[in-house]
Amino acid sequence: MAFGWKRRMDTKDEAETVETPSSADETTGGAEGADQREGEPTPLEALAAAVARLESERDEALANGQRAMADYQNLRRRTQADIDAAAKRARGEVLSEALTVLDYLDMALATECTSEEGKNLQVGVAMTRGQLAAMLDRFRVKEIPATRVFDAAKHQAFATVETTEHEPGSIVETFRKGWMYGDQVLRHAQVRVAAAPKVTGPAADASTPLDDVTEGPGERVSD
Repeated sequence: MAFGWKRRMDTKDEAETVETPSSADETTGGAEGADQREGEPTPLEALAAAVARLESERDEALANGQRAMADYQNLRRRTQADIDAAAKRARGEVLSEALTVLDYLDMALATECTSEEGKNLQVGVAMTRGQLAAMLDRFRVKEIPATRVFDAAKHQAFATVETTEHEPGSIVETFRKGWMYGDQVLRHAQVRVAAAPKVTGPAADASTPLDDVTEGPGERVSD
């Protein structure tokens, strides 16, 4: 009987010995879990933060790419506009020189020819003039229409003519033709412009104010 009682006591001590470390481990593990929840993010929180950071980097990269593409498109348009403008200026200069040649051909055709050789030469000049005029027409070079209304954007006042037959400022005669290249003026038309005749004689004296009448050089008539 004593032996059985001692064995039961030993078994009880072993059970208490086995259970005690387990309880201590649970207490330690719970404390560590509490410390982790208070000081460090959970795995899900860390994952969410990483996803948010990657999304922010993605959005920034997309915005930078869009800005770069917009800058490229603007640069491309400006470059193309500069190229077109330079080409148009260069073409305009060449066409202006061609207009000078056309003037010389017109002058040659205006010369009267009496000999047979001169008439044959004039035919060749006329053919050359026709080819040059056709080339100008293909490049949309048009003559400025003759009109009586003076337009400073298309006409250049070469001289003035005092006349009563035309309104002052109107075009009396076209001295040299003007030409347009599309909407660009290649050469202004040189014209003569009408001016009102100067009033002289008794009419001019009657229209002069008394305050402007002088008896001598630099002496004004006093009232």
